[in-house]
Amino acid sequence: MAALGWLTPRRRSATARSVLAGEASAEAARKSSQELEELAEAAAPEEQDQEPEFPVVGDDKAAAFFDLDNTVMQGAAIFHFGRGLYKRKFFERQELARFAWQQAWFRLAGVEDPEHMQDARDSALSIVKGHRVAELMSIGEEIYDEYMAERIWPGTRALAQAHLDAGQKVWLVTAAPVETATIIARRLGLTGALGTVAESMDGVYTGKLVGEPLHGPAKAEAVRALASAEGLDLARCAAYSDSHNDIPMLSLVGHPYAINPDAKLRKHARERDWRLRDYRTGRKAAKVGIPAAAGVGAIAGGTAAAIALHRRRH
Repeated sequence: MAALGWLTPRRRSATARSVLAGEASAEAARKSSQELEELAEAAAPEEQDQEPEFPVVGDDKAAAFFDLDNTVMQGAAIFHFGRGLYKRKFFERQELARFAWQQAWFRLAGVEDPEHMQDARDSALSIVKGHRVAELMSIGEEIYDEYMAERIWPGTRALAQAHLDAGQKVWLVTAAPVETATIIARRLGLTGALGTVAESMDGVYTGKLVGEPLHGPAKAEAVRALASAEGLDLARCAAYSDSHNDIPMLSLVGHPYAINPDAKLRKHARERDWRLRDYRTGRKAAKVGIPAAAGVGAIAGGTAAAIALHRRRH
């Protein structure tokens, strides 16, 4: 943290929160991935039209990091989670209307907006406060089947599978609750997930976060922390996202991909010859060295890790 001395107090505080959120999410992801790794190895690989030239088979210093919302899945996971909680009477119709508006805006805009995402985060935290972690994890499994499974982009799923087939680990990296992200990663046969970590005491949510949402620079911090812990070479790793907000994460790796990109990310990617893929219209985006593939939460795996991190810091 000494290198941050030149920043203003406000920027130092924001950077420190990003680092804390990233480190907590990385610890949560490593903890949950131990059980997910066994499931990934048992999962049968999906067929592909052709053998990909990338990723490199057998490169154990490489891994892949996938943004979730609008990259792996259509829409935002936290909004679908809210719909599922409303169905189970966790909150009233007025709050459902807010979730519906946020989801409609997200679908129309196709990108993340900090104000909308913060509003969704605050809503989710207030809704789960006082509920048990185990309860929300169980409900999250049901919500995935009800609202999320059919919204997985087949093309992005195939890219993730290509990394798995090459013997590499694949992580989701998202502002969604780490529990929700972990459920999705497990269902897709991925290694694990980095997500926003919410605080809990004695297995009950307090309504607070550890650090800040895993968004923007915090995602980059989480990927950096996980790569260090896993002994990865980021220059040999790949990252995938639809949003310009994830440029810090994409810039960390040697193989950045713009998937269903927003206008700012598309422009940035083209200027730097990053690989582009667009699965939203059926037409292929600019192809830069990537093979065609077959059409193919708030908040529990990270709770223990977050508490352990908090205790170590005090």
